[in-house]
Amino acid sequence: MSDSSREREISKEAYREDAAPTQRRTSRYGDDWNLKMDPFGDESNAQVKYRTLTWWQTSLLMIAETVSLGILSLPSVMAAIGMVPGLILLVTLGAAASYTGYVYGQFKAAYPHVANMADAGEVLMGAFGREFVGTAQIFVLGSHLLTFTIAFNAITGHATCTIVWGVVGLCAFFILSLPRTLKKVSYMSIASFISIVGAVFITLIAVAIEKPGRTVDATVTTQFAPAFSSAMNICFAYAGHMAFFSFISEMKKPEDFPKALAGLQISDISLYIVTAVVIYTYAGPDVASPALGSTTPVVKKVAYGIALPTIVIAGVIYANVAAKQIYVRLFRGTRHIHESTWLSVGTWIGIVLSLWIIGWVIAESIPVFNDLNSLIVALFVSWFTYGLPGVFWLFINYGQWFKNWKKAILTIVNMLLVVLGAAICGIGLYATGTAIHDDAGSGASWSCADNS
Repeated sequence: MSDSSREREISKEAYREDAAPTQRRTSRYGDDWNLKMDPFGDESNAQVKYRTLTWWQTSLLMIAETVSLGILSLPSVMAAIGMVPGLILLVTLGAAASYTGYVYGQFKAAYPHVANMADAGEVLMGAFGREFVGTAQIFVLGSHLLTFTIAFNAITGHATCTIVWGVVGLCAFFILSLPRTLKKVSYMSIASFISIVGAVFITLIAVAIEKPGRTVDATVTTQFAPAFSSAMNICFAYAGHMAFFSFISEMKKPEDFPKALAGLQISDISLYIVTAVVIYTYAGPDVASPALGSTTPVVKKVAYGIALPTIVIAGVIYANVAAKQIYVRLFRGTRHIHESTWLSVGTWIGIVLSLWIIGWVIAESIPVFNDLNSLIVALFVSWFTYGLPGVFWLFINYGQWFKNWKKAILTIVNMLLVVLGAAICGIGLYATGTAIHDDAGSGASWSCADNS
């Protein structure tokens, strides 16, 4: 079966009528998306093959990308807003992220040529959408570089200038980001999963033994801006959606994406609940963010050391997705996609290096962990995890919103997702701006000071 036939069968069978339509809308910008197929084309004789991921490898990649050190900021959310509201938000936003992840699969089935968020933005909003939607990963790279500097300052006792650790991280991330296919990166994801689980359990055991604080509040009275900014850490914990199109594009069987998604969501929601509840219970209202700061100095160093692989590998995955977005746009339909020519290899290296340099600049410019993450949530995660999937569903179901009672319910749900995304974006920008203003003296930009 040819690739074109294969893609058509996937779009018809992977998500049936009771879940999504199979027709594709013609773009208002004049392109017939029915004529655009898989960007990687026929790979039967290709030197570099992309569509090589099994569903379980994809699931591991998604877990490595999503469940990073941000999980250890969740106990501070419980401290900021209380155990009950925190748990409600964790489960509710997790359930919403599970559904919106499924919508990504529906949209990809309807538009097989979509290989990244920029392609999806082009379908929705033309050239403007392609450029606007395609910028998010760069900020996430900055977040991982910032986390790297925090980890090395903690491990070494601030042995040198923080900017130096940023350059060390830049070099390490760059070298590990050089593999072009996600299958090669997927092997690293196993180490990433072991790393974050190890770091989490070391922290859990340490705070359970030390019991630095045992006051647990069901609810907490606090000001709106800091509470909302803190709660945005939960949204950041479900921030992996921006890479989903890239993962599906490199699967052997894209119709197996729901299996990979289920593996991710079962893993992350379970880990988040256990981590947030147990650490908050033993560390109390003064729990640090990340929670590694609530342990003894020795345990903190050990835990950060074990967490290093997940800090690095999650960043490498985002870098691969961001770089490939540019690379595919440059070479789509040419032999350079599937060959290791001087031009293709040199271009890939140049793209990866440029992205990490921009990420490093962002990390040094916004050096407070929670503030940078909150900014990413407000600007991008609000839309990529919640708002845009609602738009995707409404777009591919246009003209059928109230066809029957099931469609009517789903229409309302997806409209509410768009409202949720807009609310997180608008209120989040206000809360983040307030937090950055309040934290102006706690972390200077481009400083050698210890940020751990």
